[in-house]
Amino acid sequence: MPRFYCPVPLQVGQRVSLPDAVTRHAIGALRLREGDAVTLFNGDGYEYDGVLAAHASLKEAGVQLLASQLADRESPLRVTLAQGISSGDRMDITLQKSVEMGVMAIQPLNMRRSIVRLSGDKLEKRRAHWQAVVVSACEQCGRNVVPQVLPILDFADWRRAQNDTSGLLLLLDPEAESSLPKLNALERGSAVTLLAGPEGGFDPVESTMAKAAGFVGVRLGPRVLRTETAALAALAAMQVLWGDYR
Repeated sequence: MPRFYCPVPLQVGQRVSLPDAVTRHAIGALRLREGDAVTLFNGDGYEYDGVLAAHASLKEAGVQLLASQLADRESPLRVTLAQGISSGDRMDITLQKSVEMGVMAIQPLNMRRSIVRLSGDKLEKRRAHWQAVVVSACEQCGRNVVPQVLPILDFADWRRAQNDTSGLLLLLDPEAESSLPKLNALERGSAVTLLAGPEGGFDPVESTMAKAAGFVGVRLGPRVLRTETAALAALAAMQVLWGDYR
């Protein structure tokens, strides 16, 4: 059944007007018609089943809500991915797949070896684009809680702003001695901050700063992984070890 994010209050029995972008996708791309079944969600953890109501054009469509249910598909691990910004579609892929793997929030970071340097008006435009990528991933994978893409920060500013260092702090480092299976077992609800570098990896100053703040270096096997692969491999491994892939 097609799923659409609709960030407004939802209630059974209500007729909801769909946002313009959702209408274009539902009517124009998916060719849905009046009476077709759809599911809406707004981030409150519920999903709302309904049928497409009459529409006059590609700009106006609504859904008559018929039923709702709590559908908890969230990971038992509360993972924040602190990701060094990568270029091209690499960052989109990382965000999309990390949402599918259950990440709770994403913190994009400008780092010393980042190829892409964002500043000024581009910061919010890119963050809004990434938030749209996250929403689309939630529509596809069935999540009813939408992870937040946090405001883009320089790495040093992010570290200075971190007052709460509770939970497990992990730094992906291909030269680290430790690995994920060697860590103590995590309990349900454990908070994890996973720090992954950009294409060029971590600058030594950044690595030293992170370790001084309590981050533990871990490696993912004997091979060096690309930036768009490393965080995803780590998330998958954590879900197998302690999450909901077991």
